Amino acid sequence: TKSVIKNIQWITGNNFTVERGQRQIEEYVSTWDVHRSWLHWSEFLQEEELKYSKRYHYRVCWSVPTRRKPIPRATASIYFVIEISKIKPATLPVEVFFTLESSRLIHRPEQCQFREKWLKDIIENKIILMERL
Repeated sequence: TKSVIKNIQWITGNNFTVERGQRQIEEYVSTWDVHRSWLHWSEFLQEEELKYSKRYHYRVCWSVPTRRKPIPRATASIYFVIEISKIKPATLPVEVFFTLESSRLIHRPEQCQFREKWLKDIIENKIILMERL
């Protein structure tokens, strides 16, 4: 059985603001199939000026706080980039891609089904590393 890739209708370049970009990322991650025990928060990091585009960088930080451990031992970050072309028409949707903390692989919302296991793996690897140190 093939899983359905969930995506949202991304804003056009001419309607983009930093705040709208962050709201859209929140809307997109709300489509992810993760257990309700996962909590997250997002933040805008920086704007990057390139020759043919502008990139807006965001981070969404995930954790699983519990009653026993309200401050989690580790968190997992997903880094988003919203890119607005200076060449393509501003009426086109923005380009969006994201990477997982400690990974170079670039994911695109329209081509990728997010997996909760990715968050678990990041946190487990951090805890293993902390225990070794």
